[in-house]
Amino acid sequence: MKVIFVKRKHSSATSFHLGAMSRRLIGVSIVFMPLLFGAAGYNIALMSNAGFDSELAEWRKKIASQENQLADVKQGAKRQIDALTVRMAELQARLTRLDALGERVADVANLDKSEFDFGQRPAVGGYLDDDGLEASFTLPDLNITVESLEDKIDSRAQQLDVLESLLNERKFFKEIKVDGWPVETGWISSFYGKRTDPFHGRVSWHQGLDFASKKGTNILTVASGVVTWTGVKQGYGLAIEVNHGGGYLTRYAHNQSNTAKVGDIVKKGEPIATVGSSGRSTGPHVHFEVYKHGRAVDPASYVRRTDRS
Repeated sequence: MKVIFVKRKHSSATSFHLGAMSRRLIGVSIVFMPLLFGAAGYNIALMSNAGFDSELAEWRKKIASQENQLADVKQGAKRQIDALTVRMAELQARLTRLDALGERVADVANLDKSEFDFGQRPAVGGYLDDDGLEASFTLPDLNITVESLEDKIDSRAQQLDVLESLLNERKFFKEIKVDGWPVETGWISSFYGKRTDPFHGRVSWHQGLDFASKKGTNILTVASGVVTWTGVKQGYGLAIEVNHGGGYLTRYAHNQSNTAKVGDIVKKGEPIATVGSSGRSTGPHVHFEVYKHGRAVDPASYVRRTDRS
């Protein structure tokens, strides 16, 4: 077989002679070349698809991981909201109890309600967003609300602390205030000042009050204080003295017995002795004296619960 190539420019020709073997090779090549290219393209496509599938699988894995993380975040947020909701309910209940207690204590103590008005709703305020709508209630808002409730509770607790201090102070002053009767039962048989002496009939000075009562009746301290002296004193018989602070001292005389000892801290209304008729006495009674800054004063004003502070 002879193949001729003609050149257009120079109008010349070149010829090749192909043998039988060459013709067979060219024929085979023409037949199988498309198959070879097709196979190569298919392999390349398979390799490309394999890479894409691998990348797609990786993305799917990442998306699944992110979905799991999102689910965990949602679950955690729900737990936090549930916990905050329970906490808010507990704080609100505690605040309600504190308000009720504070209001009752303030009422019982007869305190100025303008200072301790637990029943009044606290003044609050807020704002609207640009659209005139209230801001959405988010998790941070819940935290702020809980902190606000805790601040209110702290405020109420401080008010109750002040109330307790005031009540303790009032109780303290009430305890040390000299007033009341120095005997459980009895009647006033002799007053403070000038009187006719029951033994010699002459006018004399009596610097106390006498309370007649049955022998053995409890003698009570008229204010809290410290027992500073017990014993027998001329004219008084068996006596006992209590210092109440603030310059006040009380004396109880003609006793049958003293039940309190020197150094004892006694409370208002506590028994410290029993009624007798020791010393210069005509019968069972308690002779009661009040001293203010070392000077004897009329006990009647204190017995009648008149404030002489």
